[in-house]
Amino acid sequence: MNNKLVLYVLGAIVLLVLPHFAQHFGDAWVRILCNALLYMMLALGLNIVVGYAGLLDLGYIAFYAVGAYSFGLLASPHMTDTFDWFKNTFQHGLHAPIWLVLPIGAAVAGTFGMLLGAPTLRLRGDYLAIVTLGFGEIIRVFLNNLDAPVNITNGPKGIDTIDSIKIVGFDFGKDHTFAGIEFHRVVMPSYYLFLLLVIASVLICYRLERSRIGRAWMAIREDEIAAKAMGINTRNLKLLAFGMGATFGGLSGVLFSTLQGFISPESFSLQESIIVVAMVVVGGIGHIPGVLVGALLLSALPEVLRYVGDPLRNLTGGRIDAAILRQLLVALAMIVIMLLRPRGLWPSPEHGKAAPNAVPAK
Repeated sequence: MNNKLVLYVLGAIVLLVLPHFAQHFGDAWVRILCNALLYMMLALGLNIVVGYAGLLDLGYIAFYAVGAYSFGLLASPHMTDTFDWFKNTFQHGLHAPIWLVLPIGAAVAGTFGMLLGAPTLRLRGDYLAIVTLGFGEIIRVFLNNLDAPVNITNGPKGIDTIDSIKIVGFDFGKDHTFAGIEFHRVVMPSYYLFLLLVIASVLICYRLERSRIGRAWMAIREDEIAAKAMGINTRNLKLLAFGMGATFGGLSGVLFSTLQGFISPESFSLQESIIVVAMVVVGGIGHIPGVLVGALLLSALPEVLRYVGDPLRNLTGGRIDAAILRQLLVALAMIVIMLLRPRGLWPSPEHGKAAPNAVPAK
């Protein structure tokens, strides 16, 4: 217990100091940390669906988009600039506070998650993956085309000038100084608040994993027919898994829109869904520490490799594009990881198996 307490304290100190250390190398490194925290929340949500319930969801990024557009529409001038009746009602514009939009984004995304889960209850495996993939693409296409005849999402142009986070009059979009320590506007909204929500998400996932619902999800994952025979309501629990996972995606989407200040359908492509699934698989399906490690690795690795791609491009005389070379290096890294660690970087411990040196009972 003492050793664990020391590790927790050291970890907390590192997490608190890390953005200030990264700030010395530029804002880009702080933004990498913030994006990593967002992907951690996304991976934790997808881990509920894929890791706990065993439902392969390739359209998870759609819930991310739903949360982002919820905040974009409720905390930007887009609605008042587009609709006159809206401008007459809200003369100073609709600037909904973050504490109001967070539950709204989570609820809307959770509702979409259950709507997706309802027609897929009889599907499993590859068929479920194809249906969820199509759902994610449908949402992206809708966002891309809902600018006519009524301009709701502004189509491919996206929504800009989204409000920063404001809590009790404290604007996270401005620089602040406390006790002689400067908190840059990139650090405050994008790191400490995100870190707090990630910690809360981890605690929720741990409680879910050890609850009756979590054990029922895992029973469905291992053998759905046996779980149904034992009296588990697989229909309701599958819907709950889709809804809970989508809720995490909606929360992440709200935070993403505040971080970027601009959203467009291009940010929610199929490639993003595949990356989030890869984070869960590479880290270790169903194991929370492994999922966090996978999210950190695959979110930060492409950005770090930016500093490797340009020198390698120069070595080839500019014949290979740096962006393509960076994607190639990320793919190679994932292949190497899965060959060396087929169960993930930090897989869940195996229970019920005898120790290698165990002496059989006589």
